[in-house]
Parts: sequence; structure tokens; C-alpha cells
Amino acid sequence: MDEIEYVWSVLGGDAALTARVARAARPEVLEARLPVRALASACVGACALAAAELAARRAAPGGVPAVRVDDGAVAAAFTSERHLRIGGREPVSFAPLSRLWRTADGWVRTHANYPHHRARLLAALGLARDTEDARAVDAVGSLLAGLPARSVEETVYAAGGAAVALRTPEEWAASEQGRAVAGRPLVERGVLDASPARTFAPVPPSAGALLPAAGLRVLDLTRVIAGPVATRTLALLGADVLRVDPPGLPELPDQHVDTGFGKRSATLDLTCDQAAFEELLGAADVVVTGYRPGSLDRFGLSPRALAARRPGLVVARLSAWGAYGPWAGRRGFDSLVQVGTGIAALEGTADRPGALPAQALDHGTGYLLAAGVLRALTEQSRHGGSRYVEVALARTAAWLSAGPAPDGASGAGRPHGVGGSAGSASADTGGTRGTGGTGGPSTMGTGSGARRVRAAGDAGGPGDAGDAGGPGASPWLRERESPLGRLRYALPPVRFEGGPTDWERAPGPWGADAARWV
Repeated sequence: MDEIEYVWSVLGGDAALTARVARAARPEVLEARLPVRALASACVGACALAAAELAARRAAPGGVPAVRVDDGAVAAAFTSERHLRIGGREPVSFAPLSRLWRTADGWVRTHANYPHHRARLLAALGLARDTEDARAVDAVGSLLAGLPARSVEETVYAAGGAAVALRTPEEWAASEQGRAVAGRPLVERGVLDASPARTFAPVPPSAGALLPAAGLRVLDLTRVIAGPVATRTLALLGADVLRVDPPGLPELPDQHVDTGFGKRSATLDLTCDQAAFEELLGAADVVVTGYRPGSLDRFGLSPRALAARRPGLVVARLSAWGAYGPWAGRRGFDSLVQVGTGIAALEGTADRPGALPAQALDHGTGYLLAAGVLRALTEQSRHGGSRYVEVALARTAAWLSAGPAPDGASGAGRPHGVGGSAGSASADTGGTRGTGGTGGPSTMGTGSGARRVRAAGDAGGPGDAGDAGGPGASPWLRERESPLGRLRYALPPVRFEGGPTDWERAPGPWGADAARWV
């Protein structure tokens, strides 16, 4: 079983459809010790196949369109934030206090890109919140050098900040959270009720692209990268995506631009605008959430509560560490998950942790989530039921960390991460059978013999060093005008015959649209 077959089986897809996927391999991109390129192409390929399957369900009388996955396009998309230019300006990816720090007994990684996380980090360490960046870096470095890494982790977390101590893969696997993550499927799916089968309006072939999500309304309650990548993909495929944020918690401007293609952006205060939200929910087909598990439950936004008010809904949830185990409620970002799960140790040296060549956990998990939504919509049209889909960065990390089978080994008997085998799913219920180990498909390989070590950098994150995913990205970059100026951006890697090749809408200013459907 290869990577795309594994992911497709986890999604509950018909195994025969994987024959529709062709891959253009490019060994020079996304080089790492771990099989990043294989994971990335599998996630994108499964998403594209799910889109093609839904397109066939709605509009393609000739069967499921052919899918093509180009590693070059995938690499450009997985490093999209580094290819982005806004009026010629290079984006800011990581703040000065988002970095690895030496501690008394190892390393700790902090994430302070958002102003409130920066303030909480400084407060946790007894420093003034308005300390200037250069002085703050010196002061934090001096303080952390004398403290144990896990003590820093707990202190910052207790203050509402984001910090994770470096762990080896063995330490993570032995931890309670590591064991909880290992026991879950790569993509969790299920049915919430017995609502009737979804009836799609036909999408007739036309002079334009075939848009399998046309006419569907997606309420986007996500932030950062992974969730917005998922909803950006649904927008590409024709969905009306409305991103809604709290008015007092703006997204990072450059990050909003990179993940805002195809969407509208509005603000809504759920503490006082519940009626407005209920109006949006009442006409939504899909709700995607990306906040910490449980943090939205007080607003009635758990999957079951949403489906009870809007039968026939697809609810997709994403988290950093999983919605289970002692770390379920912890803040997390791709760079922190790499450090906590042992990836940074695997990609580093004896002297310093390393990093992946891209924020591959974010991007890969985003495409997995979009694929899960598309498959849920297809299954709804056959069997009905409100549906849920759940993914976690840490679970994607577990799959990646399992790595390729040893040289010369067949991989027979090696766990695939779902039930110790490929893990088929019931077409009737959408529930994945079994749970099991952390592995991925036995054939997941690096694609080339290169063993390039990528340093994580002092101030920055995964893949800051190097060439943004590999040489020659220009075939997968485009420029266009937008309300924010002229943009250079990476094209979407999700491609199938007759499907879209670019977003219809450029991103606009954060929060500038009305919180209503059009």
C-alpha cells in the first residue's frame, strides 16, 4: 500500500479510485530526513481525489476525473507563506520571540507571533509586556538558560502562553499524550444523526471550471494556517466560504493574505451577537473550527450541538494536540508540535534541534481536513446523516515520524496508523474501524538519498533556512492585483481534470465583509 492508498482508505474512499491518481515526482523538493514530500503529496492527492469524486457525483457523467499530483506544485503550496509578496514586500513569518531557546537541561520552543501570546510569555517570565524586542530576546535568553525546559513549558502554559520543551521521539511516545495520539486514526470521521441524504443541485459542465463545492456555504471559524488552508481549498472548489473572527483578535496580516484566497472575512462577537451567528448557521452546509478543543462549547459549537440546530451539517474540527488526553486543551502550533513530538530531534544534530523544510504538519493536516469534508459530503449524498471530521497536527506528526520502512524491508506487518492496518471505514456510518499505532504506509520514503539537516534557526520556524521547498518554484507562482496591492502567491496544488486551477477571488482586508451570506 502506498501513501495515497493509505490516506484514501482512512478517508473511507473506494480503493479502486486511487488508480485515477498520477504523480509527477520531484526528488529535489522538500528534502528532509523524514518523508515530508511523500506525506505532502499524499495529503494533496487524497484531497484532489475527494474533490474529483464529488465532482463526478454532481456533474461528471464520464466517471471520476483524473487527478494529477505534481511534487513541485505541492512543495510551492506547502511553503506558500514564504513565496507570498504583497506589493513587492516579503512577509513576516516569525516574531523575534518565536524561537528555540537553550535551557539549563535542553531546549524549549516558544511561539509569540500573536501579540497576546507575546505578552503572556513575558508576563510568565516576570518581564514587562512592553519590553522592546531586542531587549526582550536578551532577557528571555538569559532567564531560560538557567531554568529546566519542562518547568518553562508549564509556567508559560499556565500563564496562557505557548511553549513546549524538546522531546525525543521515545519520550513523546512514552508520554500520556503521545499514547493518546497514537491510539487514534489519522482522520476521525463519524455520523451524528439520521438526517436525510443530501440532495445536491446539479453542477452542469460549462465553459468554466468544474466546481464540486459550488452552492455550498462554509462557515470558517479557524485561525493560523491548517484550518485556513482547508477552507481556502474548499473556496477553490466553489464553496462560499465566510471566515468569522472575534473582533478583538485579528489574524496576523500576512498570514491572513496567504490563506484568504477565495474567501470573505467578517467579524462577530459571539458573546453578544449570538442571533447573528444562528442566522449564519441556519444556512450553512459546513462548519469548520480550529480553536482549542472545548473552547467553543460554551457557545454551543460542539459538533453535536451544531448538528442538533442544523441537521445535515458537516462539522470539521482541527486541533494541535488532539481532542483527547491531558494536552487536549493546550495551545499549539506546527513549530511547537515538531518540538514536542520528537520531529525536531530527528531532524537535528547532537548539538541543536532541526526543523522540517516546511510547516508540513499545518499544510498536510489542512488538506486532510478538506479531504474529509469533501468525502463527508459525498457520503451524505448516499447515506444521509450529519457528519463530523476531526484531525490533529500531533496525529499527522505521528504518521510522519513513523518514517519509511528500513532499507530492504518489505514493511509487512508494520502498522499503518489505523487499526494496525489500512483501516477501512464504513460507507454507511462514516466511522473508522479500529485504532492502533502511529505508523504510516510502509512505502513512505524520502524519495532521495539526501539527508540534509535543516537547523530550526534562532528566530524563526520550520524551513526558515533554505530555498522555500526546493529549486524552481516559479511554474507554480502567479501574480494578480488585489485590494491589498499586487500579490505574488503559490497556486493551489489540488488538480483534477476539468477542475479549477486558481481562486476566483483575491483576499481582501481582514474583517471587511459583512457577517452574512451572499
